Amino acid sequence: MPDIKYTWQDDSPFLDERLQSYSKSGCYPFHMPGHKRAPIEFPNPYSVDITEIDRFDNLYHADGILKEAQQRAAELFGAKETFFLVNGSTAGILSAISAALPRLSTLLMARNSHKSAYHAVYLRGLETVYLLPAATEFGISGSISPAHVAQALDDLPQIGAVFITSPTYDGVTSDIRTIAEIAHAYDLPLIVDEAHGAHFAISEEFPESALECGADLVIQSLHKTLPCLTQTALLHVNSERIDRNALEYFLSIYQTSSPSYLLMASIEQCIRFLNEEKEEQLAKYIPQLKNFYQQTKSLKHLKVFEKDSCQPETCFDHDISKILISVGDSELTGQKLYRKLLHNYYLQLEMCSGHYVTALTSLMDTPEGFARLLHGLKEIDDEISLAAPRPTARPAILGSRTPNRSRHLTSNDIYQPPKPQMPIALAMEQPAEPLSLKASTGHISQEFIYLYPPGIPLVTPGEILTGKIIGIVDQCQKLGLTVEGLSDRSRQTIKVVKI
Repeated sequence: MPDIKYTWQDDSPFLDERLQSYSKSGCYPFHMPGHKRAPIEFPNPYSVDITEIDRFDNLYHADGILKEAQQRAAELFGAKETFFLVNGSTAGILSAISAALPRLSTLLMARNSHKSAYHAVYLRGLETVYLLPAATEFGISGSISPAHVAQALDDLPQIGAVFITSPTYDGVTSDIRTIAEIAHAYDLPLIVDEAHGAHFAISEEFPESALECGADLVIQSLHKTLPCLTQTALLHVNSERIDRNALEYFLSIYQTSSPSYLLMASIEQCIRFLNEEKEEQLAKYIPQLKNFYQQTKSLKHLKVFEKDSCQPETCFDHDISKILISVGDSELTGQKLYRKLLHNYYLQLEMCSGHYVTALTSLMDTPEGFARLLHGLKEIDDEISLAAPRPTARPAILGSRTPNRSRHLTSNDIYQPPKPQMPIALAMEQPAEPLSLKASTGHISQEFIYLYPPGIPLVTPGEILTGKIIGIVDQCQKLGLTVEGLSDRSRQTIKVVKI
């Protein structure tokens, strides 16, 4: 185990000073962005920060150097056409949904979609029909069933497009190939939010990309899992089912009118890096990743998620680059495990939930990083054994809804089937009144409530606030999870539709 040198004690009020101090601290980044603060060759940002001047093309009317750069990206990822996104996958999702459907039409969407998809629904006044992800044995949201997609399209002819998130924030993918075939049988486009799967195309060790599986539009965040600056993303076009002119029009609406050449240069440098060095990097990264999974099999209490621990119908496939660590049968919570890894081992993880934490890895991770994480988990696991020895028998299923099976609040517990009463846009445009969360039961919400990360709603505008949902929000707050969406910064009141 290498010595840990951690020196970050900077409380500077200035962001640049605190950022520099943190970068030198020795705290290891198991979080976005995928470059892991290990720079690939790039010039001084101030020396190349320009606007649209002669010989540098225009992102929204690209016919020169930017057009060629986007073509190279399309070739690498296997798309018919690719657009650079400098406002993140958010801009791509907003643009894709807006271009795919006329106003006031109906979208079939996965309930575990990012908040940007819901914002598109609001802005376009869309009706929504939800696909509920399966509940996995690990206690996280699983795959979307193709059978449920087929049933919805058969029952509801007004549906105009299908929107799926694959992989999820936890790395779970759905059977996109079959879902695409079903959508296309109804002559409908399939849009896939693959923000967390930009790396799928670079190795067969990862799940198949949605582009390979026949999705019509695919949105990827380069910065999440690849060596690229934060806010960089791609929108891939894979068919003619969505009007290209409409897509370009909405991209110009949802993206800045001053696209950053630094971000576009970072995208191009990432593409070049993958073309030239991915094999060398993968030859180091994949064995380290597999070794980590093998070594953690000996943990007695903590549990690292593996696809084989779930039924195929609940988890079609899983991205091994996302390491999910459950607190298992211990007295820990996800928040406590997260804090132990940060304060005792100086490992900054991506996120925590009620019963697990997530470490995001990329091909830029180092042997030291994996060694530190493994060392920390084994020590914490040993501490659990010393603190409260338990029988060797352990629950076969962690985090399920089976009574008395687990005392931890899992994703299966947090995300409940919605009770819609009116469309999102209609609810947000009604007169509203604030009520305390406890007094809001039975009322129609005018606000979103979601945990961030990952930004998936517990409730949306237009849905009935049940006692169960309010209880879950209270539990999440007590666990220290970040509850967002409420205009009340104290998170004590919520706006409801005034009857």
